[in-house]
Amino acid sequence: MAMKLTKAAIEKLKAPHPGGKQVLVWDTELKGFGVLISGKTNARTYVVQRRMPDGRTRRVTVGAVPEFEKVEDARRKAGRLLGELRAGHDPKAEKKKAQERNKTLGIWLEAYLKGKKSLRTRSAENYRHAIERHLAVWADRPLREISPDMVEAKYEAIGKAAGPAAANNAMRALRAIWNHALDRDDTLPANPVRRLKGDGWFKLAPRERSVRSDELPAFYAAVDALPSRTARDYLLLLLFTGLRRREAAGLRWDDVDFALQVIRLPAARTKADRKLDLPMSTFVRDLLVARRAIGIEGPWVFSADSKSGHIEEPKFHLGLVAKATGIGVSVHDLRRSFLTVADSTDMSPLALQGLVNHALRKDVTSNYVQMSVDRLREPAQRVCDRLMKLCEIEATQGAVKLETAAQ
Repeated sequence: MAMKLTKAAIEKLKAPHPGGKQVLVWDTELKGFGVLISGKTNARTYVVQRRMPDGRTRRVTVGAVPEFEKVEDARRKAGRLLGELRAGHDPKAEKKKAQERNKTLGIWLEAYLKGKKSLRTRSAENYRHAIERHLAVWADRPLREISPDMVEAKYEAIGKAAGPAAANNAMRALRAIWNHALDRDDTLPANPVRRLKGDGWFKLAPRERSVRSDELPAFYAAVDALPSRTARDYLLLLLFTGLRRREAAGLRWDDVDFALQVIRLPAARTKADRKLDLPMSTFVRDLLVARRAIGIEGPWVFSADSKSGHIEEPKFHLGLVAKATGIGVSVHDLRRSFLTVADSTDMSPLALQGLVNHALRKDVTSNYVQMSVDRLREPAQRVCDRLMKLCEIEATQGAVKLETAAQ
């Protein structure tokens, strides 16, 4: 449909169009200039359309009809746009390119998390937390506007406010996101986190804290006396298995095989991304039997009133223990305590690695060794016996005490 577009003629065009579909009415005065009538709303929009030098047909919006006092004003702008299209300039492509160039840190964060298919859930949470907590002021800033000077200043500020570890984590997250963006936009400048290379990073002292052998009796007694039975059993399971915090916190009853006395964790729920079949020692078996006897409904071994439905961060309970004993440790320190006691039993390195789900050594011999549940059962019990002795738990009374305490 074509006519000379005038204000009166355009006003006679009904919108939405009775046919329910968009209709283009072309101007007889300027080829490629027209008005688009909506089929669903009362919108009337000036557009231009022509074939590009490369053969593609491109339609570009000039503007809504009410934006122009006179049709001639829209026709003049349309003439300029048609000239640009004739010369090969694509306003839509250039606008899209400009939008790509101005993608913000927040947008690139989402793109990174979506694009990294192999990224574990916990790692994705850590990246998001690092950016949203420590670099939130940059979330709406175009990525390319973040300079090395800004990175250096922000890094120091985070280090003072939240500590060196938080600063390192935030900038490692930014570095990963920037490298991901560079692979998709080669107009970005070099990664500004490179400013921190070498001595620019905070040096973190390795964590070596654990519950010493001479501290175990007092530590065990304080944990045993916790007012929360769930927290008590959770912390003791960590001490007697060496499981990681989230592995133990998210333990399901479906993971517990009482018949074969094995805890089975799928690869998707372990930090090592390898399944773990952990034989139960007598202490762990009695603890889990006692918890099962409580009869709490739900899938979780350590149910709690939390968003996840299970226990999460036991800092409060460890704080109570520290207040009672002066022994301040973290959850990971309990894993380290287990490893220290396990090593003192002179078990083979392969057995120790198998119990805590560490990767086997990269040598020809170890690649042929398969640490089965049965092979790990005796080492697991040996560690249990040693821990019970150090904690001054009577072996014959352990099961009774656990069952009674969990009621």
